[in-house]
Amino acid sequence: MDTAFHPSAFASAESLDARFHDGLTFDAMMAAATENGELFRITRAHAVAPPEFAERIDATGRRWHLLVISEDWCGDAPNIVPFIDALAASSTMLEARSIARDENLDLMDRHLTNGRTRSIPIALLLDDRFVERAWWGPRPLSLQEWFETAEAQALTKVERYKQLRTRYARDRGRTLMGEITQMIESVAAQDASAASATAQAAAQA
Repeated sequence: MDTAFHPSAFASAESLDARFHDGLTFDAMMAAATENGELFRITRAHAVAPPEFAERIDATGRRWHLLVISEDWCGDAPNIVPFIDALAASSTMLEARSIARDENLDLMDRHLTNGRTRSIPIALLLDDRFVERAWWGPRPLSLQEWFETAEAQALTKVERYKQLRTRYARDRGRTLMGEITQMIESVAAQDASAASATAQAAAQA
């Protein structure tokens, strides 16, 4: 694994417009939470997106959408979803919605971690036509690499998540917001390159 995001295998698939608009805003998701609602609230109250990320997203000149697959009982979700919302709120070109994993298993099973597990949260990047272009998750790259080490797996689940929470707290969402920003820039650059190649081919025809 050398990036925290993955190109989508479904870029030519149907639009996810309906799923996105049926999804919950962060406030609605937080209000509906039955297990970690207070953790979501506390984390979001302190979540701030560095201005540089919004500037980079806005510079693509296109609208983007993040469709987040999650569940409020997930131990990672309160450390990730509030920062995704903060990033979206900071940009005029980005919007986020959340849907429940267990109510969308067909979509979840297209985005298995290491091709095996239904790990969440997962953020699907949709373009201005609501077509999926790439996806991120379930954790920032450095944390996922640590999580998969023998050292981390030798810990009890309680101790492993205690260490994860400490690492999340130190980072304050900066890494995950940076990785999502990079994902958006990468897709935008691919599209610009493809458009340039098409224009050159048309000019030479």
